[in-house]
Amino acid sequence: MPQQQMQAFVLKAYGGPELAALEDVPVPEPSSRQMLVRVRAAGLNPVDFKTRRGDLRLVQRYRLPAVLGNELAGEVITCGEQVRRFHVGDRVFARVAKDRMGSFAQFAVVEEDHAALIPASLDFATAAAIPLAGLTALQALRDELHVASGQRIFISGGAGGVGSFAIQIAKHFGAQVATTASPRGEALVRQLGADTVIDYTQQQPASVLSGFDGAFDLIGGDTLEQAFAIVRPGATVVSVAGMPEPQTASKDLGRGLGLQTLFWLASFSLRRRARQHGARYRYLFMHPSGEDLSELARLVDTAAVKVIVDSVYPFGHIADAMAKLESGRAKGKIIVTMPDSPTGSGA
Repeated sequence: MPQQQMQAFVLKAYGGPELAALEDVPVPEPSSRQMLVRVRAAGLNPVDFKTRRGDLRLVQRYRLPAVLGNELAGEVITCGEQVRRFHVGDRVFARVAKDRMGSFAQFAVVEEDHAALIPASLDFATAAAIPLAGLTALQALRDELHVASGQRIFISGGAGGVGSFAIQIAKHFGAQVATTASPRGEALVRQLGADTVIDYTQQQPASVLSGFDGAFDLIGGDTLEQAFAIVRPGATVVSVAGMPEPQTASKDLGRGLGLQTLFWLASFSLRRRARQHGARYRYLFMHPSGEDLSELARLVDTAAVKVIVDSVYPFGHIADAMAKLESGRAKGKIIVTMPDSPTGSGA
């Protein structure tokens, strides 16, 4: 009997936008600890176009062709025999496994430990905007910066997908937040709770900020280097836009001495600049976690965190959605919804 087919956004070779396209591919089959999820909505993230370009081949090399996409919201269709936490029909959201991807499709396989139930107050499009950006912000602020009440935290690029979560989570932890934004993004970051907003088109952050207890860099480049001068001696600067360092290989990726050495060499100048300011540099690759997603769901469900969605595209126009993402113009998250996807709460 022929295997059931589905539509998916498939990467055929590394390179430009023309190398990813909608195609019919076989529906994946879950293992004993996995679930097959009917995807109702999927979130777009910079990692998607960086993967397409081949920027991350050193960290994760996929066997091509491969279905792109890293986060989703949908309904459980089937459960592996060892799945205990979920049942057929459950509304779930997840950051899918890094070594497989696959959320830009009508169906996707999800590890039980990577998923969480969607609160009844959220529709699929909103839920799909949470996993990757929300987990990145939560794990950086809670686990790496150990943000606590009364601290001052610098978050660059506050109007983007990760930044919009990070500002709100840092405020939830009781911190004062300074961020950078363009004039177009200032109203949004102030709405999210930013105490100080620096117009990066007019001012350098390090010219007006100093003595901060930690920094979360989402921009890289000169903004990251300024973060070292903004924090107090002994403080940590966490980045998702700079150069990976040795702990990234061992702690985040579970890799051995070879990649650790490569990252040690690649990040040497950044770590040296950090030391010159008495700061510590850490590059973070977030990890999928159903437990952390449940915590984010609680924060969103209780209105402690608001999900900022820039725009929603039908799946047939995912190439247009990717182009907007790659342009850097989005404020918040870009989402694609599948045909016949319910959009109302609790659907």
